[in-house]
Amino acid sequence: MKFPASLPSSHKTLLVHIVNVLSQDERFCGIGCSGSYASNSMDQYSDLDFVIAVKPEYHQEVMSQRFDILNQFNDILAAFTGEHVGEPRLIVSLFGGDTVVHVDFKFVSLPDAAQRVDDTQVLWERGTMLSDVFATRVPQYPQPDPQWIEDRMWIWVHYAATKIARGEYFETLEFISFLRFSALSPLALKQAGLTPSGVRTIEKRLPEFAQKLAKTVALPEKESLISALMHCVYIYLELQQKEHVVIRESAKAASIDYLEQLQ
Repeated sequence: MKFPASLPSSHKTLLVHIVNVLSQDERFCGIGCSGSYASNSMDQYSDLDFVIAVKPEYHQEVMSQRFDILNQFNDILAAFTGEHVGEPRLIVSLFGGDTVVHVDFKFVSLPDAAQRVDDTQVLWERGTMLSDVFATRVPQYPQPDPQWIEDRMWIWVHYAATKIARGEYFETLEFISFLRFSALSPLALKQAGLTPSGVRTIEKRLPEFAQKLAKTVALPEKESLISALMHCVYIYLELQQKEHVVIRESAKAASIDYLEQLQ
């Protein structure tokens, strides 16, 4: 195996062990690693993101036995399935040892391995089975749809404002976090030509934008929340100007007016 220079030694030991064990299973035809491994941007805090390509005729069987498959590793501490991120094929786990490492395993039928969001690196394969599937499709990270966001933004702003008015401050905090993750940061990253992966490493990738985003972080207090939500509006309007969208002018005016009346 050829490893990225950024791979920590502790992660390397675990990765090699996992590949050596899983490659003995005749139902598997390839193992890849995505995420920071694929982009050579790992550090001691990084996850290991495995893609396990399964022969199609065994996929259902493997899906029903995933925990049994992983429980053969003595250093696995805990694991659960990934429905919370809309990915039931995923097992999220924690491995112990000298260093505790977060490890994800996604068990996919071999043809489905072509659908990926980054340049997943092949760690092991039978012949060239996984490489051949990867060659059929270019990786593509989901891009935010500016019109989809515009169609919803002013309803979101009004909704958050009503939560402030009602005194539901912690719920408002969560909703402002949703705006940062689902609308503001993805648009800013897309416009900068970067992978629009929510707020992940936004401080490093877009430091000037991150300074603006910091003004949307609030305390569970009325004035602080109004200010944070208003800054969400300011940031969005700036981003909106760079997109070709049908602006929902009436909803925009009504929502901003409602928010301003809370001050």
